Amino acid sequence: MSATLGTFSLPKVENEKLSAYAPGSPERSALEATLARLSDKTEAIPVVVNGEKITGLSTAKQYNPSDHKKVVAEYQLADTATIEKAIEGALKAKLSWEAMPFTDRCAIFLKAAELISGKYRYEMLASTMLGQGKNIWQAEIDAIAEVTDFLRFNATYAQEIYAEQPPKHSTGVWNRVEYRPLEGFVYAVAPFNFTAIGSNLPCAPAIMGNVVLWKPSSYAVYSNYLIYEILVEAGLPAGVIQFVPGPAADMTKTVLSSPHFAALHFTGSTAVFKQIWHTIGENLHLDVYRSYPRIVGETGGKNFHMIHESANLRNAVMQTLRAAFEYQGQKCSACSRLYVPDTVWKSFKDLLLQEHKKIDIGVDFLSFMGPVIHKNAFAKIKSYIDWANADDESEIIAGGKCDDSVGYFIHPTIIVTKNPKSKTMCEEIFGPILTIYIYKASEYAQTLDLVNETSSYALTGSIFAQDRSAILLADSKLRYSAGNFYINDKCTGAVVGQQPFGGGRASGTNDKAGSRALLYRFVSMRSIKENFINLDDFTYPSNKRE
Repeated sequence: MSATLGTFSLPKVENEKLSAYAPGSPERSALEATLARLSDKTEAIPVVVNGEKITGLSTAKQYNPSDHKKVVAEYQLADTATIEKAIEGALKAKLSWEAMPFTDRCAIFLKAAELISGKYRYEMLASTMLGQGKNIWQAEIDAIAEVTDFLRFNATYAQEIYAEQPPKHSTGVWNRVEYRPLEGFVYAVAPFNFTAIGSNLPCAPAIMGNVVLWKPSSYAVYSNYLIYEILVEAGLPAGVIQFVPGPAADMTKTVLSSPHFAALHFTGSTAVFKQIWHTIGENLHLDVYRSYPRIVGETGGKNFHMIHESANLRNAVMQTLRAAFEYQGQKCSACSRLYVPDTVWKSFKDLLLQEHKKIDIGVDFLSFMGPVIHKNAFAKIKSYIDWANADDESEIIAGGKCDDSVGYFIHPTIIVTKNPKSKTMCEEIFGPILTIYIYKASEYAQTLDLVNETSSYALTGSIFAQDRSAILLADSKLRYSAGNFYINDKCTGAVVGQQPFGGGRASGTNDKAGSRALLYRFVSMRSIKENFINLDDFTYPSNKRE
């Protein structure tokens, strides 16, 4: 280990500035050139274990959801033997990684942030747009801004954690606290919808000295592998993060069977998260693990916008259209249910439908909406539209068109229901469907109770009102209905360092990505007391006799 010759301060952290990609701008031209260069290319992606790029395994393909005949990547699938090798190698790498001075670990992730926002900016954007169906703006805020924000802010949060030390010391005693990495390895399971989440799931534990097995989503391998390569270029040692795409069920079974499994860092479906937790519980009962594994997960949402009759209706409409239909509703935070008072419904509806007509859908990445991620998602979302068409209590007032002939395109669909607990008001859809329930304005308080009890999820939600007493009532009644609560703003778009993200109930463990709270989950504190005064007598003063 290197000598500590100073107390170092990290550069001041700021949120990454967004580029607008205006027509004719240099950044627009550079991105278009990169897209043209990569759009007909198929990337060959290996499994990477201990720095070794492994091929010759079974393979799978990641398709372009805008044009599902195009393959953006063909990737190797880690088998059981490879996962076991990855675990063994990670544990060996852990010894030197956790011993590396914090400043040197930080330097790797800070350099990666600079590479992503600079040298590889357009490759990062293109891989996310081609592989995950994002338009320019959605890719920019995800694959550039949020990825780099996580890397930079986590370094600052880690420094703040290490600086937290006992404030009191008895005479002749020095107290201090170590924030040790977990004993074992972390299993990071990533989703398709955010490149930033894919990067943060392995990097957040790693910056605290942990080693990680990173399973990227089958539908985001392209962008996730580029991040891995950038981390290596930035100086990440072999074995610290093992890049292991593969069949989820088989991989997870092998990982959870290891006595060295120390933590799960997960973003994905509620059903899968519950099943993994169940398996961990069974293994605990069988004394499989050396310690109690940490379980950190963010799953689904059935997020709401609640409109009060005092709301600025134009703002509420615009915010709702963004929250419901940006990135095709494929955000765990997307607005899926909307409550509008009867007294303003006509005005709200007229403006909503007027603005809805302006939403364009296309394959050129300039449109507001693009495709959903794959054919199974397309079929699932379409089934909800088919159900609404057949339901006597539901009316589709906009959208409803589905076309998978070239890409997986579903038009932004708005349903009005007479049943506040209909199928599309209660179930997570993860697509561009918004369901509206019109409530009596005189029953605002009761409707807030309805909002709270309708869904098992509690991720995000918004209240739109100018009346402060209405805001206060919503804030109180909906306190546990959303981990991220917004006032007169959309329920999507949490920013690292500004709105720590996560929800409770069925939405996850609410450990708040984008804050110090998340990093605490991947350390195990050790208190150290050093005494400088010798004890000459073991008896107490109160034992003394006359």
